[in-house]
Amino acid sequence: MSQTADAVIIGAGVIGAATALELNRLGMRTISVDKNPAAGYGSTSGSCAVIRVHYSTMEGTAFAYEGYHYWRDWADYLGVNDERGLAEFREIGCLVMCTEHNGYMQKHTAICDELGIPFERWDADRIRERLPIYDLKSYWPPRRMDDPAFATPGTGSVESAIHFPTAGYVTDPQLSTHNLQCAAEAASGQFVFNRTVVEILTASGRISGVKLDDGSEIHAPVVINVAGPHSAKVNAMARALDDMTITTRALKQEVVHVPAPEGFDFFNHAFITSDSDIACYCRPEKGNYILIGSEDPECDPREWVDPDDYDTNFTDQWTHQAHRFAQRVPGLGIPGQSKGVVDLYDVSDDWIPIYDKSAIPGYYMAIGSSGNQYKNAPIAGKMMAKLVEYCEAGNDHDAAPLQFELPIIQRSIDVGFYSRKREINTESSFSVLG
Repeated sequence: MSQTADAVIIGAGVIGAATALELNRLGMRTISVDKNPAAGYGSTSGSCAVIRVHYSTMEGTAFAYEGYHYWRDWADYLGVNDERGLAEFREIGCLVMCTEHNGYMQKHTAICDELGIPFERWDADRIRERLPIYDLKSYWPPRRMDDPAFATPGTGSVESAIHFPTAGYVTDPQLSTHNLQCAAEAASGQFVFNRTVVEILTASGRISGVKLDDGSEIHAPVVINVAGPHSAKVNAMARALDDMTITTRALKQEVVHVPAPEGFDFFNHAFITSDSDIACYCRPEKGNYILIGSEDPECDPREWVDPDDYDTNFTDQWTHQAHRFAQRVPGLGIPGQSKGVVDLYDVSDDWIPIYDKSAIPGYYMAIGSSGNQYKNAPIAGKMMAKLVEYCEAGNDHDAAPLQFELPIIQRSIDVGFYSRKREINTESSFSVLG
């Protein structure tokens, strides 16, 4: 049995579903294939779904600010109803502690000034006023608990922070992906679940479709790898690795889920916080809980894994993150039982995604995006659709990269920034911060 389409999308996470929607809006009929039972059930479902606008590069910041507008006006962007309801974007703001490690946010705020992104600089008194549970002593550098100096304050304290009001989080990342699926289906897209791609088909030197694990084939002149932590395996299957200077790997991550200190309504009065002094970020969660993620300090080992065979249990990483955050929040109660999320990131060599064509005509990639690109899904899907249209029209994206207009903030970006053939971007944070 076989089907035909204009494009096959491997992966129905948030970026895959957004790409399907935008391609169908351009008139290309897509079929999305995912091994999971529903859209957004892979690494997307484990995302903290933070929507923020600060990045370490001009391109990343512009992309994120554009993306913010789609989440803010989610119903208008989708243009369709979902019987399950629409995902909620809680626009609660983001506070970034100014530290020597992040250059006291001077570069970030200069970029924001150029792009017209609003922000405020808060002094220590304002931080304590809004977060009375916080102790602002400096604990830099981040340490593990077996270090004798762990939890010993260093010199000085956190004296200021940058507050970005145009930030927040989506309460249900899986539902947001289902919303995108519904919009894509309304525009003629199809989704196939519980099926795995086992072969990338080629004919006459270009892509001709995919073969699935049930023996069926989908014939299409375009295949897009949006497989998240499985992206490297899909690229190997397609024999698309030879000219890539940037590659991707699956990285295990743990997110801590703990109750807020008694007497403080963290859910309603707090916001997202990024704190490089203790190498943690956090956000509120319903039930007055706190989600705590790692900003990947050098002291922590990185656990690169096979996405089809890895330990899904919590490790002592959970404990280290919880206790690092407790340095900042001394009243934090740390339960004896670990709760939270164990999942995978799909990480590129410099933690900046690859949004690109490949050396194989008709084969495209939107990969290396886990950890810091959920927020960019709508605009990433729009850009990928335009990239496919540009290349399939005969343009050489490697020699003359697509110049993509961000339609809301009206700024053009060079899509070559996300090339598979780029040099390592030394402006990156080389962490989940992107």
